[in-house]
Amino acid sequence: MERFLKRKASTSESSSSDIPQPRHSPSIPTEIDINDLPWDPSERKRILEYHPNQRDEIRRKYLIRGPCQPRGHDFPKKANGRRFTPTWFDEFSNWLEYSVKADKVFCLCCYLFRDQFGGQGGSVAFVTEGFNNRLNIHVGDVNSFHNRALKKSEDLMRQNQSIVVAFNKQTDIAKKEHRIRLNVSIDVARHLLNGELPFRGHDESEKSLHRGHFLETIKLIRSRDVNVRNVTLENAPGNNKMVATDIQKDIAHCFAQEILKSIFEEIGDDVFALLVDESSDVSKKEQMAVVLRYVTCGIVKERFVGLVHVKETYSLYLKSAIESLFAEYGLSIKKVRGQGYDGASNTRGRFNGLKTLIMNENDSTYYVHCFAHQLQLVVVAVIRKHHGVVQFFEMIGVLINVVCASCKRSDMLRESQKENLEKVIGSGEVETGSGLNQELSLARAGDTRWGSHYKTLLLLVDLFPCVFEVLEYIENDCENSTSVCQARGLQVYLTSFDFVFYLHLMLRILGATSSLSQALQKRDQDILNAISLVQSTKEELQEFRVDGFDSLLEKVISFCNKYEIEVVSMNEDYVNPKSRRQKSNITYRHYFEYDCFHTVVDMQIQEFGDRFGEVSSELLICTVALNPHDLFCDFNQSKLLRLSALYPEDFSSEERMVLEQELHLYIRNVLQDESFANLKGISDLSRVIVETRKHLTFPLVYRLLKLALVLPVATAMVERCFSAMKIVKSDLRNRIGDAFLNACVICAVEREALAKVTNEDVINRFQKMKTRREQFPTPLAEIPGFATDHTTGERHHTTVSTTTLQPPSTCPATTTADLYHHTTTAVSTTTPTPASTHPATTIAGCTPDDHHCRLHTGSPPLLIAFLIW
Repeated sequence: MERFLKRKASTSESSSSDIPQPRHSPSIPTEIDINDLPWDPSERKRILEYHPNQRDEIRRKYLIRGPCQPRGHDFPKKANGRRFTPTWFDEFSNWLEYSVKADKVFCLCCYLFRDQFGGQGGSVAFVTEGFNNRLNIHVGDVNSFHNRALKKSEDLMRQNQSIVVAFNKQTDIAKKEHRIRLNVSIDVARHLLNGELPFRGHDESEKSLHRGHFLETIKLIRSRDVNVRNVTLENAPGNNKMVATDIQKDIAHCFAQEILKSIFEEIGDDVFALLVDESSDVSKKEQMAVVLRYVTCGIVKERFVGLVHVKETYSLYLKSAIESLFAEYGLSIKKVRGQGYDGASNTRGRFNGLKTLIMNENDSTYYVHCFAHQLQLVVVAVIRKHHGVVQFFEMIGVLINVVCASCKRSDMLRESQKENLEKVIGSGEVETGSGLNQELSLARAGDTRWGSHYKTLLLLVDLFPCVFEVLEYIENDCENSTSVCQARGLQVYLTSFDFVFYLHLMLRILGATSSLSQALQKRDQDILNAISLVQSTKEELQEFRVDGFDSLLEKVISFCNKYEIEVVSMNEDYVNPKSRRQKSNITYRHYFEYDCFHTVVDMQIQEFGDRFGEVSSELLICTVALNPHDLFCDFNQSKLLRLSALYPEDFSSEERMVLEQELHLYIRNVLQDESFANLKGISDLSRVIVETRKHLTFPLVYRLLKLALVLPVATAMVERCFSAMKIVKSDLRNRIGDAFLNACVICAVEREALAKVTNEDVINRFQKMKTRREQFPTPLAEIPGFATDHTTGERHHTTVSTTTLQPPSTCPATTTADLYHHTTTAVSTTTPTPASTHPATTIAGCTPDDHHCRLHTGSPPLLIAFLIW
C-alpha cells in the first residue's frame, strides 16, 4: 500500500510552500442535558450547534412542549400604538411563539428545520432575530419554506414513518407483549414514586439477592401473574425489557409532566400567586422550590410545580430562574398577583430584593411576608432577650443531652415510665384503652422549629419523675465525672421554683402560638382568616397578661406540691442569687409577676405588633370588607372599590363603574340567601358562590374575591416540598440528577394528581419523547390481559392461554406464520376476513386477520421465519 500512497518529492523549497495545508474539521459539539434547553425563543441556539445525535430529540422536545405562548402577558405597545394580540396564538397555535425578553415573535417549526433547507426563504427574522408584524406573509403559499418546515414537524412526530420503526416492524403479538411490559414498568414506577422509594439497587446483577425496588417489584408481580411472567425480564427480548435506567427516568418524567399539565389546565389564563424558597440538598446543591397558589371552582389550591437548581442565590439570578421556568410552561409574571417568601434579604429587600424586581414589572404582585415565619421570629425574639428564659432553654438542652445520651439511659427512662404507669393505673388515676398511655421519650427540640420546643416541654411535664430517677442514677453510678456534675446541677435546677415557674409560663405562651402556627400552615388558609387568628392570639395574650398570673401561680404551686419541690413564700423579700447580702426591697410576688411574667408576655405582645405589620396595610384593610362572618357585618362598598383600584390590570375604569352597581345587587342578594348565613371566611364564601352559580351573576365580585384568596399566607407548602426532597435525595441517593429529582419530588408532593394520571396518558407521552422501536395502533382495551371495564373505567387482567415456540421439524404447519404460536385471549372478538379480500397481504394462503399469520406484510417471509427460529 505504501507505493500507492507515497507522496511525490518536491522539486524545490518554494514549491513546497504552495502545497495547501489540510483543513481542520470543526469539532463536534458535546452532548447536553435535554432538560436544560432554553424555552424563550430569543435565547435558543441553532439546531446545528447541538450534537448530531441529539438534534431530533431536541426537536421532539420542543414540539412536545409546544410553542412558547405566554397568553397572560401584558404585551407592550410600539411607538406606532400597535402591540401583539393574544388572539394570534389561537390563529397560529401550532407554530407562533412570543419572546417576553425580546418583545418579538418567532416561528417554532422554522427554527427547528431551517438548517435542513440551507436557510432558504428569508426566514432569519422568524428564527433568530424575531419579527413583529405580517404573520400571514411569513406563512406563504403551499410550497413555502414555512409550510415545508411545518410538514417536517408533523412527520417527525409520526413515529410510524421513522426509519428506526421501519427496521423494527413487529407482529401484533410482539406489540401486545411489549405493551404489557411497558404497563408493568409504569405501574411499578407509579408505586415507587408514590412512596418516595428509590428505583435502583446497589447491585442489580442476576446473582444479587436484592436488585433494587424496581426489579424486585417486577419480580413480585411476575410471581403472581403468569401473563406478566411470560413476557418480562428473562422472557423478554434483550433490547426490549423496559427496565433500563433511561426507561425508568422517562416514565418518571412522563408522570411529572402529566401532573404539571393538569395543574396548568386548572390555572388556565387566570391569576395566581408565587411562593418561593431555597434550600440545599444532601449533595450541597442549592435548590429553589416553586409553588403556585390559585383559585379553581371557588377552591384555593397550592400546587408544587418544580425544583430549580440555582447556582447563585442573589435576587437577579433567582428572578432569571423563575422567568425560565415560566417560559417553559407558558406562564407570565404579568399574571402574578401575590408573592410569598420567608423574609430573607435576597427576597424581601426594598431596593434589589426579588419582590422588588418582580413588582417593577408588575405593580399588582403584592408581597406578603410568610405568617408562619413571622410567628417563628416572634417566639425567637422572646427566647433570646429574657435572661431567665434563655437559661431555662439552655438547661433543657443539657437535660436532653444527658438523659438521652446512651441507649442504656433511654431504656431506664422507658422502664421508669412503665413502673409509674402501672402505679397510676392501679390507683385508678388514669384511664386505659386503645391508643392511650403510649410509650413516651424526650424529643430533641429543633433550632428552627419552635413548635418542637412546645412538644418537648409537654413531654417533660409527663416524664418529670422518670427523668429525675435517671438523673439520680447518673449521679450515683456513673463513672464519668462530667456527667455526674451535670446530673447534680440539673437536679438542683429541676427542683427550683424558678424552673417550675418558667416551665408553666412557656407552656402557656408556646401553647397559644402553637395553635396559631398549625392553623397558618393549612393549604387552603386565606389571608383574612390568618389576620383574624393573629388578632385572636394577640388578644388572648393580652387577657393572659391581665388575669393569668394567679391561675398560673396555682398550677406552679400544685406541681411543686406533687413532686415535693420547695415553694417560696410570695410575701417574703426577694433575694437575688447573685448578691444575697444586698436587700432588693421587692417581694417574690413582685419579682415573679412583674420582672418575669409581665416582661415575657409584654415582649411577646410587642413582637406581634412589630412583626405582623402587613395587617395594617391598605390592601388587607380593604380586603376585610369581603369577610362574610356575622351576615357580612364588615361589608363596605367604598373599601371594595378602593381594593379594585389597587389592581389596575384586572379592573378597568369602566369595570369599576360596573362593579359599583354590581356590589349593590350582590349584598342584597346574598343577605336574602340562607346559603350565605353561616359562612366563616372568604374561602367558604368563594365555594358557596360557585355552588350557587352566583359567580356567573356577579363576575366582577367573584374576580375581586379570587384576588383576595390568592394572596399567600405562609410558605408551609414549600417546606413540605423540601421535606420530600430530603427523603428522595438521601445520603444513599446523593448522585441523583436534577431532572430525575424534580420528577420524583413532584410525584411525591402531588400524590392526588399522580393517582389521576392514567397509564394511557403516560404511554402516549412516553412514545412521543423519543423515537421508539415499537408503536401501538391498538387501544388499551383491546390488548390481551388489559381489558377495560367500561362501567368503572378500571383495567382488569383477563385469562390468557399461551403456547410455546416449536421448531420447524416438529411443526405440522407448512406456512411461515405457523412457526410462531402466539398469545391468544378469550375476550378477542376479531372476525376472520376471507382471503380473497386481501390478495396483497396473504402469506401462504392465510389472511392477515387469522390468529396464525398476523405478520407485517412489508417484511420478507423467509427473514421473519429465520428471526423467529
